[in-house]
Formats: sequence, C-alpha cells, structure tokens
Amino acid sequence: MSSTPLVAPSRSAPPRPKSGVPGRIGAGGFVALAAAIGILIVFSTDQIVPPTSAHQADLRLWLAARATGFMALFLLTAQVVFGLVLSHPTNKTTWRLSKLLFPWHENAWVFILAFLGAHVVATVADGYAKVSLLGAFIPGLSEYRTPAIAIGTLSFYALMVTGLTARYTRLLPKGLWLKLHRFGLVVLGLAWAHGLLAGTDSVALAAAYGGSFLMVVAASAYRYWVVRSVRTTFSTSLPQEDA
Repeated sequence: MSSTPLVAPSRSAPPRPKSGVPGRIGAGGFVALAAAIGILIVFSTDQIVPPTSAHQADLRLWLAARATGFMALFLLTAQVVFGLVLSHPTNKTTWRLSKLLFPWHENAWVFILAFLGAHVVATVADGYAKVSLLGAFIPGLSEYRTPAIAIGTLSFYALMVTGLTARYTRLLPKGLWLKLHRFGLVVLGLAWAHGLLAGTDSVALAAAYGGSFLMVVAASAYRYWVVRSVRTTFSTSLPQEDA
C-alpha cells in the first residue's frame, strides 16, 4: 500500500497593493467634487432659477454662504468625532473598525475645504456682507463683524495646518504631526465661535450648534471611558476573524 505524502495546501499569494494611499480620494473624486460644488454655487445664484423678487435675489448669496458654512461645520464635527473614536487606546486591537472609519476621517478634510471655498466665494460676492477678498483671508480687514470674520479666518488657517501636517507626516519630525493634529478641537471651537458671532440667525439655529457640540462631547466621553476603564467597547466586541 503506497502512502501519499502529505503536502501542505498552497496559499495564494496576497494581492499586490494598489498604488497610492488606500482610502484617499483620487483625481476622479476631486473632479466630481469640484463639479458638485460648482453646481451648488450656480444654483445658489440666479443662473438657473431667476429670483421672483429683489429681496429674494439679495438673499441668494447669503443663503449660499450660510448653507455652505453649515455644511463645512457639520463635516468638521464628523471629522473630529471620528478622530476621537480612532484615538482610543485599544485601537491596535480593533483595526477593522479603524479601517472603516479612517477613510471618512481623512477624506472629510477635502470636502470641508471644498465647502469652505464655496462659503468664502458666496460671502465675498454678497454685497450686503461687505467682506472683501482681503478681509476674508487677513484677520481684521473685514467691515462686517470684524472679530467674527477674523475668528473664521483663523479657524481656516488652523484647519490647513492640521490637515496638511497629517497628509505629509514624512516631512516632519517624528510625532510632531500628531501634536499639531490635536488642535482639531481648537479648529472646531473657532468654527463654532465664528458661526455664532457672524450669523444673524444664530439664535434660530441654536439647535444645530448644540447638536454639533453634543456629538463632540459624547465622543470625548466615550474616549475617556475607554481610557479609564478596561472593558469591552462597541469596537472591541466585534467578532474576530479566523487565523
């Protein structure tokens, strides 16, 4: 009786990694994003649907500025919340959750910049606001609510610092990008202050600002809870894959 030698089953070679950084938006995504923002700007003015009155025409750019500003604030809130969840100390043992959240956390920065660009364009184009291009980018030069606009400008620059240093970590000393990245909470705080002080409808939209604040508080509480307690979290309770 001949014996058949036991041969270990061969495993297929792992797929070669794709070029570029996984999860990052490519050129096609940027084109689609630019097209979407362009359509939003055109629709917000009187290029598609003409206004029915002079008052409605005056409100078009103001509404566009507020809408794009609030969208940027919402995305910034989501980015900070995802960052807080991703930074919990059990992250190394919950990599599958991180793989799901990290692309959203990273790519939100691109969409925030896109909506901020539309926000600045609409604000500068709005004659009532009296915010010039220099006033939008140099703190203290805006005629309209100078401190509030200055806070918004500082928030934009702080966002650029945290975003760019996170994207180009190899160009910085080890660990520096993370220290700068933690200023994301400062960016969000400045954005809250800018929206509340610059908007004439802040009281009516208090629930939106409050909801954004509560989301960040909840994420911060969750991270603190994980740090102080050795217990199963919603991410560590995920089923493990077979080896």
